[in-house]
Amino acid sequence: MSLRDLYPMPDIDPAWTVPQEFDAVFDWEFDEGRMSLMHLYQKGKDMQWDAVERIDWSQDIDFENPMQMPDEANGLYGSPIWEKMDEKERIEVRRHMQAWNISQFLQGEQAALLCASKIVQQVPDLDSKFYASTQVMDEARHVEAYKKLLEKFGVAYPMTGPLQELVDQALRDSRWDMTYLAMQVVIEGLALAAFGTIRDIAQNPLARQVNAFVMEDEARHVAFGRLTLRDYYPELSDAERAEREEFLVEACYLMRDRMTDASEMYEALDLNQKECKEWTEKSEIVQLYRQLLFQRIVPIVKDIGLWGAPVRNAYEDMGVLHFQDLDPEELQKDDEAKAKDFDARSAYVNAVAGTGAAAE
Repeated sequence: MSLRDLYPMPDIDPAWTVPQEFDAVFDWEFDEGRMSLMHLYQKGKDMQWDAVERIDWSQDIDFENPMQMPDEANGLYGSPIWEKMDEKERIEVRRHMQAWNISQFLQGEQAALLCASKIVQQVPDLDSKFYASTQVMDEARHVEAYKKLLEKFGVAYPMTGPLQELVDQALRDSRWDMTYLAMQVVIEGLALAAFGTIRDIAQNPLARQVNAFVMEDEARHVAFGRLTLRDYYPELSDAERAEREEFLVEACYLMRDRMTDASEMYEALDLNQKECKEWTEKSEIVQLYRQLLFQRIVPIVKDIGLWGAPVRNAYEDMGVLHFQDLDPEELQKDDEAKAKDFDARSAYVNAVAGTGAAAE
């Protein structure tokens, strides 16, 4: 099935072409590399998994609430728009809203696939090329997993404009570290927080499982960006570092202010876009969600050294500066532990099912 067939709007282009200009760099030294990155590379190899085998795709979703999310997590909940809807209309809003979220995850994973392959070509160090090559495989697997999940929804959406804008910048910039900064820090960091919301709040086992396993990989990807940029940014001049900080602030505001804008979904559902946007902008759940999106980014940004006054002031303005005290390595360990918990539950269920079948 082509996912494009599930888009509720007609005439979506079948492809998006982004012109690029950068040098493909070969490393003739073939040295042993940095221990931290080579350890991450080994971990990336060891933790490869098969989306077909590890996830039980026989699990179904509820058409009326695919991921079994509480209505309170819906930005329109409690609005006059929501109150006027009958139950049939609310079912469609739940399904489309959850499909829109998962669609952005899928679209972001394909963007990460292209950015990781660009990093393999462009980054000068062989150890970074090695790890980025494992990320390319990870991202392909994530695209596969989210596509299979979206097919169960029966509806999907193309990449939203703000995400496309940031991806475009990540792919077009000829400097390898800007691709890292846009993708490995901002987009992957936001994704981790968004995935975690579904993993921890949704009640549908399949949706939780997919997000938990993807998060296990994404936590390594963010660590890769953190380790590489932490070594590189001290080498930059003050002017070069200021330029990165300016880009970072603009990217964070872009994602905060517009990433939750689902105008195309409101249009597909024949809802008043202006009213929907005005309500969601003010809703407590959207305000909280926008803050939580930055819990992975802020400690990473501080760790890599882009911590000048403009960045700190921006995060204080967003109300997310307190996330600077979180430990990125502890967050990564927690993501890995929760993924293992899902594996253990699946193994237990299979063992019980096997015992029951044998008894018959």
